[in-house]
Amino acid sequence: MKTLQRWTIKDSEELFQIREWGASYFGISEDGDIVVTPLSKDQTVSVSLHKIISGIKDRGYDMPVLLRFEDILDSQITRLHENFRSTINEINYKGKYKGVYPIKVNQQKQVVEAITKIGKQYNHGLEVGSKAELIAAISFLTDNDACLICNGYKDSEFIDIGLYACKMGLNCFFVLEMPGELDLIIERSKKLNIRPLIGVRYKLSTTAGGHWAESGGDRSLFGLTLSQIIDVIEILKSHDMLDCLKLLHYHLGSQIPNIRDIRASIQEACRVYVGLIKEGAPMGFFDLGGGLAVDYDGSHTNYMNSCNYTLSEYCADIIYSVMEILDSESIMHPTLITESGRATVAYYSVLIFNIFETNLIKHDSHLPDFPENSPEVIINLIDTLNSINIRNIQECYNDALFYRDQMRQMFKLGKISLRQKALGDQIFWQIILRIDEHAETLNHFPKELTKIKLALSDIYYANFSIFQSLPDAWAIDHLFPVLPIHRLNEEPTRNAILADITCDCDGKLDRFIDRHGVKNILKLHELKKNEPYYMGVFLVGAYQETLGDLHNLLGDTNVFSIRISNDGNYSVVKEIQGDSVADVLSYVEYHPKEIVKRMRQTAEKAIDNGLITFKDRRAFLLKYEEVLRGYPYFIK
Repeated sequence: MKTLQRWTIKDSEELFQIREWGASYFGISEDGDIVVTPLSKDQTVSVSLHKIISGIKDRGYDMPVLLRFEDILDSQITRLHENFRSTINEINYKGKYKGVYPIKVNQQKQVVEAITKIGKQYNHGLEVGSKAELIAAISFLTDNDACLICNGYKDSEFIDIGLYACKMGLNCFFVLEMPGELDLIIERSKKLNIRPLIGVRYKLSTTAGGHWAESGGDRSLFGLTLSQIIDVIEILKSHDMLDCLKLLHYHLGSQIPNIRDIRASIQEACRVYVGLIKEGAPMGFFDLGGGLAVDYDGSHTNYMNSCNYTLSEYCADIIYSVMEILDSESIMHPTLITESGRATVAYYSVLIFNIFETNLIKHDSHLPDFPENSPEVIINLIDTLNSINIRNIQECYNDALFYRDQMRQMFKLGKISLRQKALGDQIFWQIILRIDEHAETLNHFPKELTKIKLALSDIYYANFSIFQSLPDAWAIDHLFPVLPIHRLNEEPTRNAILADITCDCDGKLDRFIDRHGVKNILKLHELKKNEPYYMGVFLVGAYQETLGDLHNLLGDTNVFSIRISNDGNYSVVKEIQGDSVADVLSYVEYHPKEIVKRMRQTAEKAIDNGLITFKDRRAFLLKYEEVLRGYPYFIK
């Protein structure tokens, strides 16, 4: 007889793959809590997320909340630069490395402010793609040794602001995305008497796998072809401005999972860089764009939610590839730039929410008594249930489906009663449960039965909006690590999916990371009476806040920025209260004062019609205004 072993935190580590995707930032304590260990120099200091949430609750805030760990942001920027610096020194690369952060990945002021402050020691710059982003960037970027990369479409206002930034000492590069931009840059620079810093974005023929493969390739929306780049050279020569062309830029795509694609793109772009030098352009800067991937599922593969390389391998492959080609042409090594946004901020943020209700599949095999004169379809279902064994589960599964469909049709035609239909449903699900129990013992799980686990999964109702907080999970089936933040020293026994609080069938999480790819259920604990159950979604710092929407008028969550000290304590360095009901209503042009006035008039009419009393009116309006000021999420 097999001895039952006690569930351990190692079992939870393996189940939720936390060592694989956590990048040493996240782990499990002996008490079964998720802990964050954000300090790059001291891996012994950690703080429990459950402890942080308890402190937030004591401050009077409700779930959901977004936690930002500034130490992790510090660590990611440091890791990026130190890995490049180490490789540059090791192989004697003659150029420098300068990172830039693409603001579009997370444009929140707090994020940009923290990156420019932390990154100043490394001359870490910013990348922008619109006038609003440029305005924000030049207000925070005070380091004249950093780079400010201007991508995207540019009108005269955009160009004027960038030119003045150049005049004030910023390394502000205008990257040509379209052929027509050059004429406007030349016109405005002559008008303002400012020599611009110009770059060209090359439209790669190389493509990569993943969600964002169309960023590269011949049909990419952005960038210039080789013939268009030649035209740029000729135009600059005609205006005696070829010396302004100093940067080559390309972008293979976001979240590039395969290092081989990264190497191939560098080889192609390096040949263009060599050609520009030979045409007489001074160059000096080589911008490889974004693409550094985050291993969301911890599989370390070239799957779209992962990557088959480490940060050190990424840095080494870039520098070796550039050196190999440029050395063969006796061309000076340029300053390398990468626009790593996702890898910079993904680990930085964690979404925490509570589970407020469950809908559990009952595993009770007891069935109510049924009359002897029950319809034949009910008797057939009972016979199927009683005949299940390890050898005939496939046959019984097929029979159960047949009788279930027959029963549904009979109910529609009025041939069986409501109670008979309810009894038949109970029997059917007991059949499915028993088949699932037997199938667990098989060495080979029949393909036809693979959907049973999902059909038998519980629904855990989660206090958040997938459309507001995890739009990529809904829109492009992106995977994020999802797991409880406590009780991980207990065995999770329920198979579950998560439903958010929106009134939408798409408002659910039913795709989760797994060692073998993607699974449709998540192992969770049964809720304990009068005890909150908290869950976290990790690696959500990139794009999710920016892309979130107001589905069901559920607005921004509460946000807390955390700093952890060397003694293991933490401090909340900034708290941002989430949207109130009034806030989100105002976003869609409901004016709170106006709707309160309307409700007062409506309540007064109800008094006139004898429907409510004066006290009722007062109590209702007090509650109405209280809810209007409150949090739009579930309050229990």
